[in-house]
Amino acid sequence: MLKKTLAILTCLLHFVALSFGQHHPANAGTKTSYGSVGYADSINNGLIPRDTLKGSVHRTTMLTIGGCHIHIEYSSPGVRGRVIWGGLVPYDEVWVTGSHNATSVSFSKPIKIGGSIVPAGTYAIFTIPGKKDWSFIINKNVSQHLADDYKQAEDILRIKVQPKANVMTQRLTYSIVESKPKAGTLIINWELISLAIPFETL
Repeated sequence: MLKKTLAILTCLLHFVALSFGQHHPANAGTKTSYGSVGYADSINNGLIPRDTLKGSVHRTTMLTIGGCHIHIEYSSPGVRGRVIWGGLVPYDEVWVTGSHNATSVSFSKPIKIGGSIVPAGTYAIFTIPGKKDWSFIINKNVSQHLADDYKQAEDILRIKVQPKANVMTQRLTYSIVESKPKAGTLIINWELISLAIPFETL
């Protein structure tokens, strides 16, 4: 009887998570990106106790900082008990930083990352995971499947990023946090790794 009651409560919590419109992560006093609450958020927040979906789910996140609207669309794979770094995602190889089609990021105004200016437009995000540091890449060709058509010559930005330890995040999650009126951080969380890419809007 107790198991049945818990199962019903889990379903109800899942329904509530899917029914209420937008997700704002807890960052008191900061403006943080949002997207529709769905399966991945429910898994990451423990509303669904076990990730049984084998595929990747489509997710979006967006935020306006300093008059620049930033919009990210990506496919979110799950950990599901697998070895991620050096396993599912090899070290020292270009990774689509999602699954299926390339993750896309759009900027309505130019931004600056690590001293380099990225013009307004829509681009693909790639990374090269390493054991000690990663490369974060913004590439011109957004119409790519995985890294099949990736060409380094089409990169408009490539910087080194130090990964940090993080709490377990079952489903790949992109977020954007405003740090100042014209500055923010793009954050990528998956498994026990977090990447933070500071930027300024121009």
